[in-house]
Amino acid sequence: MQNNPHTTLVTPKAPIATDTHGGRAKCLQRLVRLDLPVPRTVALSFEAVERIARGEMPDIPAIVSQFAEGALLCVRPSSEDPDWGGPGAILNIGMNADRQADLAARLGAEAAEAIYTRFVQSYAVDVARLDPDMFDDVRPESAAGLKDSLYAYEAEYEEPFPTDPAEQLTAVLKSMARAWDGTTARLLRQAKGAPADAGLGLVVQEMALGLGSGECGSGVLQLVNSETGLPQITGRYLSQSQGRDALEGDAAAVYLSRDPRGPSLEELVPDVFARLRDHASLMRERLREEMQLEFVLDNGALHILDGVRVARSSQAAVRIAVRLAEDEIIPRAEALMRVQPRTLSELLHRQVSPAARRDVIGTGIAASPGAATGQIVFSAAEAQASASRGEPCILVRRETSPEDIRGMHAAAGVLTERGGITSHAAVIGRGIGLPCVVGASSMRFNRSQKQLIAEDGRVFQSGEVITVDGTSGEVLAGAPEMREAALDESFQQLMDWADELRDIDIRANADTPADAQTARNFNAQGIGLCRTEHMFFETGRLTVMREMIFAETSQDRRAVLERLLPMQRADFTQLFRIMQGKPVCIRLFDPPLHEFLPTDRAGQRELAEALDLPLSDVTRRISAMSEYNPMLGLRGVRLGVTVPEIYEMQARAIFEAALDASEDGAPVVPEIMIPLVSARREVELVKVAIDAVAAAVRSERDCDFDFRLGVMVETPRAALRTADIAPYCAFLSFGTNDLTQMAYGLSRDDAGRFMSDYVQQGVFPEDPFHVLDAEGVGELLKIGAGRGRGAQPDITLSVCGEHGGNPESISFCRDAGFDYVSCSPFRVPVARLAAAQLAISDKIS
Repeated sequence: MQNNPHTTLVTPKAPIATDTHGGRAKCLQRLVRLDLPVPRTVALSFEAVERIARGEMPDIPAIVSQFAEGALLCVRPSSEDPDWGGPGAILNIGMNADRQADLAARLGAEAAEAIYTRFVQSYAVDVARLDPDMFDDVRPESAAGLKDSLYAYEAEYEEPFPTDPAEQLTAVLKSMARAWDGTTARLLRQAKGAPADAGLGLVVQEMALGLGSGECGSGVLQLVNSETGLPQITGRYLSQSQGRDALEGDAAAVYLSRDPRGPSLEELVPDVFARLRDHASLMRERLREEMQLEFVLDNGALHILDGVRVARSSQAAVRIAVRLAEDEIIPRAEALMRVQPRTLSELLHRQVSPAARRDVIGTGIAASPGAATGQIVFSAAEAQASASRGEPCILVRRETSPEDIRGMHAAAGVLTERGGITSHAAVIGRGIGLPCVVGASSMRFNRSQKQLIAEDGRVFQSGEVITVDGTSGEVLAGAPEMREAALDESFQQLMDWADELRDIDIRANADTPADAQTARNFNAQGIGLCRTEHMFFETGRLTVMREMIFAETSQDRRAVLERLLPMQRADFTQLFRIMQGKPVCIRLFDPPLHEFLPTDRAGQRELAEALDLPLSDVTRRISAMSEYNPMLGLRGVRLGVTVPEIYEMQARAIFEAALDASEDGAPVVPEIMIPLVSARREVELVKVAIDAVAAAVRSERDCDFDFRLGVMVETPRAALRTADIAPYCAFLSFGTNDLTQMAYGLSRDDAGRFMSDYVQQGVFPEDPFHVLDAEGVGELLKIGAGRGRGAQPDITLSVCGEHGGNPESISFCRDAGFDYVSCSPFRVPVARLAAAQLAISDKIS
């Protein structure tokens, strides 16, 4: 058998590899190399198990001959990645009447009978696939437990229980191989990221019994706390037990190290405990990982059955990786590669505890990570009122609009019936770290009766408590147990190492001073997109904005905008001071003006009273401003050209704020971005107007300053005509949200209704609003970048759409030669880590 690479005894030099025999087999070989007390083991390769599933059995007598005569065996799965799972282990293979008699003489009749009974029941359920209910009336601890189990098996299976060890082992191997090949098992492991053709290895190991005279039992031990990642000997030990019985909640289980709460293994057998601790330390150092040992004591003799990677929370994953690097067990680059970007995302936000019961009442798109619990409210005003009372709430809307901003800031979470990954609710939610589930179309939103109707028909009234899980996209009834966000010194250390290695800059999209402070706290290298329109929805500004919209002449508009100027200037001054020394890119006003006007009759009546106008004039003006397709209508640069007073006011506010902020710090060089450009002449017209404002401010303040003017490339035509546009710009920032929308002809707010079907049926490999479409939209980015750089070699290129926080999209931007990406503040750490991992991968390859 030693010459057969597919069925081989585990020795230090055996031809065993993770990608051919699985992680468990390879780990056992490493433990053997460390001279740890591992029971004799035979490893079966992926190919051998595939053959077994087809009915081609290996040489079973040859396998049995590798073990001592009469030895009992166990079979365990060995998949390439332990997270992919596998069939459960089968213990005590080889038990029959003869073995029972031998064991009774050595261990006692009770222990021998317990071992046999356990095997019969496990074999019946997991191998013969019989109903476990058949053993409901069997009491394993009774003297008749074995007899009753054998009788129940024979009655149900209509054959005597097999007694030949080779026959038993054959059946176990067949059962486990075929279980791995089943449809359910395949779907489960694919959900965990395994490829469809992932292989399974099996290990056949001699049993260390854990039952009998002397100190016998089983347990597990690890050197760190799985929740915190801090050094702590944890685990359990249970006398007279096998496998992982100690973890099943048995009250007789004892602690490992001395503990005031009860007896410990350290007190029972201090020498064994010391050896276990030393073995775990050796495994940590030599296997370069925090490992959990599975061990058995057999009459005081220690056996190490297995070593598995310690299960860990997101916080523990970061702390373990950092500690291994600080202890010089692994290099810093490897520590960075061991932390998944999604792990950081979980760290940054409150999450539903993995142990919590989840009463799912609806599902949607996981638009902004984190979880929040609160009372249902159906309007922004209700959310603000709830916040003023100190009561957390969930804002439930069909879809959010800019006028919901204040309510979103007041809410603990947001749930919408419509929308996709780049809808208004999703973008704002990610920007302010607000848990958000959008596109929950399987639920019914009854605003008139203030009811939320679950998928199963349950009705939740306004004021009832629900939880939105923006990480999974689920909506839950009630308030499940939560796991709090956890940023500590290990997180900061990991981020510092990432910054040392990454080779693309990371900025943040920040619309308010609070957003900018979050970006600064996460060490963003500046603001890549500040959407100024959100500032106009603040209390005290919306009415003034509406008055400007209703102004009849340019002179009247300028007079109203004079009242908004100091407010904008104060906003920008705060931004510049928070981001002192870092670039701030401010996008000029973008949305259509109708978004600032009320759509309901009550709101229109209030507006008429505020502006002292007849209600008929207000409704007529609102009707006249309505557009068939406002996303493609009078917005962005088109407003700047046709209503230039808005951009002139904003430019003045930016320049005056830059001068004010520069008085007590380094000179501020603001970046001004023109949105929705599609033609060179648009840029020329706006540039002339902004240059004139700059000249006026320089003259009035008798002070010089610099600024950079650029374009937000978000129309396909702009991407194709960057050679015309670039000579007028210092930078080109690609707004991939709208660019994707226009390239596909998809509404980013409505695509969520059918996008999952499209992805499942292979129309799109991924949601193009979530992962940048490299073939289509990416081609536009490459064309735009190449032509822009061709016309102006030193022009700065960036992506400021939500794709900027996605690791796959960052990879594309690095390869395409972009200078930086910009994303929501809470995605900045994820982007920093992803950029570092990409740089490391390039060096490795």
